[in-house]
Amino acid sequence: MIRIFADSTCDLSEKLCEQYNIGIIPLHIVMDGKEYRDGTEISPDEIYKWADANKTTPKTSAVSIADFEEKIKPETDAGNEIIVFTISSEMSTTYNIMRMTAEDMGVADRVSVIDSRNLSTGIGLLVLAAADMAKSGRNREEIVKEIERLIPLSRASFTVDILTYLHRGGRCSAVAALAGSVLKLHPKIVVENGKMRPDKKYRGKNERAIMDYVKDLEPELKKARKERVFITHSGCDKALVLQVRLYLESLNYFDEILETRAGGVISSHCGPGTLGVLFIAGS
Repeated sequence: MIRIFADSTCDLSEKLCEQYNIGIIPLHIVMDGKEYRDGTEISPDEIYKWADANKTTPKTSAVSIADFEEKIKPETDAGNEIIVFTISSEMSTTYNIMRMTAEDMGVADRVSVIDSRNLSTGIGLLVLAAADMAKSGRNREEIVKEIERLIPLSRASFTVDILTYLHRGGRCSAVAALAGSVLKLHPKIVVENGKMRPDKKYRGKNERAIMDYVKDLEPELKKARKERVFITHSGCDKALVLQVRLYLESLNYFDEILETRAGGVISSHCGPGTLGVLFIAGS
């Protein structure tokens, strides 16, 4: 049997994890010197409240060796094989921790650790693709080979409502954050080659910026793999998320439109009001 795992930055909902039998291994969020497991011990809204009160951004840390061992040991003891996905190794040491821990446990021959070169549901798309293949009877080597082909095709981008959180996390200057606030600029952030980079800037209210961003994606969306597309956000108004969904539905293209809310690690860096549409490019 093949079990699929991912770290908590994949931002898959509890419902999806149950549906696809996916195990989640948490990264950690550090506030006031205390560590919390992402997704189980603290919520994004609690993080926002703390961050705004303290005028800073929480620290985040990689998956712990103990948490990884706790999750995979029962599986390897049962003779199962494992495929586990991590956030880009350019953004976290999680990949190296998992890989070296599997070696130290003597199970590296049964555990494939995959550097997604991505974040959020850019990882989640790959995780679900692997789960689909495992269900269809593909072996671990076949699944890993196909996932490695898909990694460069996983498209993750998002627009940011407020630049305060990016500034606090050192990802934009104070001047840029102030200018963005005054001019009501909403940057599009793209994940490329395992790293985040700024792209186009949208101007005006966040609702307008998000819809302009989604409409700009239409040519790419219409060439994407049809199986699924994600709407992932860090706490947006329900009416706005519905508006994005209705637009995607109007394309009459995707078999499935999935909505998820970003977890604590992703939310702590981008802040509330961030939304992305994520998909796998056609191949």
